[in-house]
Amino acid sequence: MTRVKMADKKETELKAKSFVDYVVNVNRVTKVTKGGKRFSFSAFVVSGDQQGNIGIGLGKSKEVSQAIAKATNKARKNLISISLRGATIPYEVVGYHGASKVEIRPASKGTGVIAGGAVRSVMEALGIKDILAKSVGSANRQNVVKAVLNALSKLRSARQLATMRGKKIREIVGEKNATA
Repeated sequence: MTRVKMADKKETELKAKSFVDYVVNVNRVTKVTKGGKRFSFSAFVVSGDQQGNIGIGLGKSKEVSQAIAKATNKARKNLISISLRGATIPYEVVGYHGASKVEIRPASKGTGVIAGGAVRSVMEALGIKDILAKSVGSANRQNVVKAVLNALSKLRSARQLATMRGKKIREIVGEKNATA
């Protein structure tokens, strides 16, 4: 029984070490009270394992470091898995959140990450090496990151598409090549 617990503990330590965190935004927030103004901070963090799992978190505290720590913990608890094809995505997707729109296209090997600030941090946290992305509309960093996650959550692997359609993977891959 103790061996199992130790193995689980080592596994969680390895997982914790393999995460990459990007602080997207830190805001100073003011609460006006009868006695004056109270200042605190909110931090927005993107966390990923560079293997297709990513999460976002928003933390608030009276100190910047505590806000970032809270946001990082929330991001690591709320991970979602994204279907990737090697170092890029399988097909083009568009995501929306608020007034932000993000268009993401797969790129050939060696292209690199062609994306702006907030989008770039999400792609690097995911482990995507070759991508083309364009952010249109509002430049609010939180909305842009949420639009990227909206777009990426629409991606499906060939296996997922096959099960959804009740077909075999060979048929799905054959359909894509026939229409291309």
